[in-house]
Amino acid sequence: MNIDARKARKKSLRKKILGTKERPRLNVYRSNKHIYAALIDDKEGKILISASEGEIKTGEKSNNKEKALLVGKKLAEKALKKGYKSVIFDRAGYLYHGRVKNLANAAREMGLEF
Repeated sequence: MNIDARKARKKSLRKKILGTKERPRLNVYRSNKHIYAALIDDKEGKILISASEGEIKTGEKSNNKEKALLVGKKLAEKALKKGYKSVIFDRAGYLYHGRVKNLANAAREMGLEF
């Protein structure tokens, strides 16, 4: 994937979405090895909640898609504890496929609405 193309998609998407304290933006970042997710209040410029693979100890070897599921569940669990039920999904220019899709579906299964 061309980095410049992803940056252009990200810029185009971010024009349309804005996270607030009542309905934060669920941002996804994925590197070649890891995946990270965070709930962000854009008006305050603060990260409200975050989750990553480093927090999750499975004890067994799992692939990246399984790790994305665990990160999505962990983030949704933290968000629901703090009272966030509805969020705006920000895929950050990544295609809605593979790890990004798994993270989103896991968050939805746990009760987040977007």
